Amino acid sequence: MTELTRADCVAFDQDDQLASLRERFALPDGIIYLDGNSLGVLPRATGARLENLIREEWGQSLITGWNKHGWVNLPLHLGARIARLIGADTDEVVVCDSTSLNVFKVLSAAIALRPERRIILSDSGNFPTDLYMAQGLAQLLGRDHRLEIVAPEEVSNRIRDDIAAVMLTEVDYRSGRRHDMAAISAKAKAAGALTIWDLAHSAGAMPVDLNGCGVDFAVGCGYKYLNGGPGAPAFLFVAKRWLDATQQPLYGWFGHMTPFAFETGYRPKTGIERFLVGTPPVLSLAALGCGLDTFDGVDMRQVREKSLALGDLMIRLVEQECPDFGLALASPSNGAGRGSQVSYAHPSGYAVMQALIAHGVIGDFRAPDLMRFGFTPLYVRYQDIWDAVAILRQVLTNEEWRNPAYSRRAAVT
Repeated sequence: MTELTRADCVAFDQDDQLASLRERFALPDGIIYLDGNSLGVLPRATGARLENLIREEWGQSLITGWNKHGWVNLPLHLGARIARLIGADTDEVVVCDSTSLNVFKVLSAAIALRPERRIILSDSGNFPTDLYMAQGLAQLLGRDHRLEIVAPEEVSNRIRDDIAAVMLTEVDYRSGRRHDMAAISAKAKAAGALTIWDLAHSAGAMPVDLNGCGVDFAVGCGYKYLNGGPGAPAFLFVAKRWLDATQQPLYGWFGHMTPFAFETGYRPKTGIERFLVGTPPVLSLAALGCGLDTFDGVDMRQVREKSLALGDLMIRLVEQECPDFGLALASPSNGAGRGSQVSYAHPSGYAVMQALIAHGVIGDFRAPDLMRFGFTPLYVRYQDIWDAVAILRQVLTNEEWRNPAYSRRAAVT
């Protein structure tokens, strides 16, 4: 295979149909950012939007802003916009709370729909907060419910008629391995089980087709590929066929049929709004709206094509430039089987990543030994991949990672 050069990668950028989208983001000079799978880049429009909201809407309208500026409708408005990205109808998605709380809500609803079953099935690649929420819910219910965790490749074989809910993350946060959502959802349906999919590492990075796959419930976060900012509100999806039959256990006033009647008894709203709980965080929702603006006019099929191309390029360049430094590919080499990231195992992965960050290449680390490189096609360039691998080679060749400073663990890795 002919070796690639940096000039080849620059040529790829010149042919990139999504290249102009990079201008929608405020990327720092001198930084190669490959961590959008953990926190998306700041959209250029966010600062002005928040300043206007603070100075004009909040500052001048005060409490009347809830009606005058439509703050009260933001959870549904933003949910309808996310629906396009995840293959849902506009009245099946709402933005609210955190991913963890939304997992608790939809898992509770799913279990209630299968009262004769006690097993929640998940896999060892699922994000820990999802597993924790399932464990806590099972303990709270006190009716012999239990979480069963199997290896990712064993999920399909384990789906039988004793499973109440199958709860999975579509793209593994560590390796980037991708589950077959359609196949697993179909098998669960045939067994009478309900499905809950976490889209934290897929929404905004690739086309998602919840209704096409027959998914029952889903959750996702707003701060990764959706570029909503640190701790941005999450979203949840409930298939229309379940909206009238479900109820979640967190009875908050924004989920009440008439919140401003201030009744002492709870009556849930109809539709997706019954999954709301407390007062919407308007500033955070506005920032998420700017993140969703970056997808205006964007074809998610093109996003996926570029995502796969960036990942393939990373794998090829690491093989070409860094063949003898103990890096082990931890992601599927076949693009169809992975999300929008490539991970490498290295015995000193944390220190190597800190050395890369010191050189302006920002990825992240997941224990015990994985370096993650995420690709957000809206702003990552092909030449960024070349430059990142060149710096990786430098760090490994010169053993810069042996600097003791790079082994001191920070609170966030």
